[in-house]
Amino acid sequence: MSIHEECGVFGVFSPRVVDAASIVYYGLYALQHRGQESCGIVVNDDGVFASHKDVGLVGEVFTNSILESLPYGQIAVGHVRYGTTGGTNRTNCQPIEVNHQKGRMAIAHNGNLSNAAELRDRLEMAGAIFHTTSDTETIAYIVTKERLSCGSIEEALSRAMTILEGAYSLVLMSPQKLICARDPYGFRPLCYGKTKDGMYVVASETAALKAVGAEVIRDVMPGEILVFDGKTIVSRREHCRKRKKKICSFEYIYFARPDSVIDGISVHGTRFRAGKILAQHHPVDADVVIGVPDSGLDAALGYSQETGIPYTIGLIKNKYIGRTFISPGQSSRLDQVKIKLSAVEENVKGKRVVLVDDSIVRGTTSGRIVKLLREAGATQIHMRISSPPFLHPCYYGTDIDSEKYLIACKHSISEISQIIGTDTLGYLPVAELKTMIGNGDYCSACFDGGYPTAVPSDTCKDRFEQKLSLKNRGKSDPA
Repeated sequence: MSIHEECGVFGVFSPRVVDAASIVYYGLYALQHRGQESCGIVVNDDGVFASHKDVGLVGEVFTNSILESLPYGQIAVGHVRYGTTGGTNRTNCQPIEVNHQKGRMAIAHNGNLSNAAELRDRLEMAGAIFHTTSDTETIAYIVTKERLSCGSIEEALSRAMTILEGAYSLVLMSPQKLICARDPYGFRPLCYGKTKDGMYVVASETAALKAVGAEVIRDVMPGEILVFDGKTIVSRREHCRKRKKKICSFEYIYFARPDSVIDGISVHGTRFRAGKILAQHHPVDADVVIGVPDSGLDAALGYSQETGIPYTIGLIKNKYIGRTFISPGQSSRLDQVKIKLSAVEENVKGKRVVLVDDSIVRGTTSGRIVKLLREAGATQIHMRISSPPFLHPCYYGTDIDSEKYLIACKHSISEISQIIGTDTLGYLPVAELKTMIGNGDYCSACFDGGYPTAVPSDTCKDRFEQKLSLKNRGKSDPA
């Protein structure tokens, strides 16, 4: 797999003082799949901000003693991070906190600005000093600058949105308000809901709303700004419908939890349909269908139903190991694959297996999985991928800004099949994405090169390139 600055955001606004940190904690737990490098929570206690941020999983960073040390409050925001640039250290943890002449602000962001380098250069030339390598600090600088010359934080954010390009779903907290916003393309998901006792909750996915007992109200519209101030909810839509909606297709293929609903479309349903489409385009005689946990399971069920080939459990995932893709660095990824999955020998030995996964990016993970099944006695392995070949860099949320590590850019499908050790290999046709998702409101630039925005001139953000250049000079590139 692969994906860039893929994170999760969460915010809560309560009509009364509550244990806001614990509410955000459970929300972030439900979003852990979106980022496993670091996490953070900022609580607003009557205008005074208290925070804790660190490297690690939510359950590791927020122990009971840490949660108990955070004050009660009416507003809080949180973030889980998988970053694409810079090191995995506490400095890059979010939410980012800012003190400025007109008050305080905490901001958390999911996505990637396509004009980040240009904006950062402009700010640095004007005297700005950056402490992190994330696009979020650039957003914070621009919002703060605008806030100094306008009457409200939401107006400052609206002005900033005329400058920002690319993907950004964010939550922002001021001393009195919780604000959320989604870029005009709607690249990344964002939704909000309400609990029975009157708390409003904002999250990257509906699954996180449900985790804290909130009923989903709706998705935040592309370009919309929502302001929660305890009196009313203000919806600002001056940036809505300025661009054609382009939700990232990889949200449905890989990022999101299958029990989430994004822009009214079930993630499980899209993956299930992908499996049926694969069966129609790439049928094969086989004995069993298995899926690669977790994002390949729904498509495997669809393939099985369409073909009548029995579905079974062929791979068991160690539930205490993070998602292979979201582990930073190629060497770390290889180490984790060795202990992440094991084959169920009883279900695959002597069998012709259809193996369904969500994608192939570098090929290293797929090759290891195929090897596991061969060692368990599978006689044939026919791999089916519930996405098209990954052919182009992504500037809106995936962590490869270069074609260098994309195996489909270097090899034909038959060559990839040979490299990873399968008998046959079939991808989802790119033309079938519309059937899979159910409408045409998606971005598929990583598959077809149709970028919704201008391609950035400075694309030096590949974290794997950085790691190789700094640590592994002279070694061969990852497959």
